[in-house]
Amino acid sequence: MPVIEARLKQLGYELPPPFVFPNNNRTGCTQSGSLLLLSGHGLDLPRLPGVRQTGKFGVDISVEEGYATARAVALTMLATIKAHCGDLDRVRRVLRLFGMCNCTPDFVRPPQVIDGASDLFFELWGPEFGRHARSAVGHVSLPRGIAVEINGEFEIA
Repeated sequence: MPVIEARLKQLGYELPPPFVFPNNNRTGCTQSGSLLLLSGHGLDLPRLPGVRQTGKFGVDISVEEGYATARAVALTMLATIKAHCGDLDRVRRVLRLFGMCNCTPDFVRPPQVIDGASDLFFELWGPEFGRHARSAVGHVSLPRGIAVEINGEFEIA
């Protein structure tokens, strides 16, 4: 079994099916050389306990639920990478994440929410290749009312 998938299994996770974008004018990722750019990923269905597909931070979603949701979004991102590359071990490095939270204007904890994704990538690839640049911001609305959306950049072999 490939190394990264074995680590996922040890953590008790399995990859969901890759998200299918609703319009064929966009895709889950594009590649230029060794750079893999992932589109914004959210959740089409909650897959793990404590995960919230829709809602708004500062109203009806806790930071803890958001952390679990961001982790689940990271799993959908990994599913897209695997579908594109065939093997998650082709990821050399996690370069950057851009995380967005659907929240009230006074919600100031998007970084703690997006840590759910950052922590998973750090656990999978370790401090040398899993540590990444990141932005975590709040928005008053996200598509379809989703709670969390994350896009990313990865170096692949």
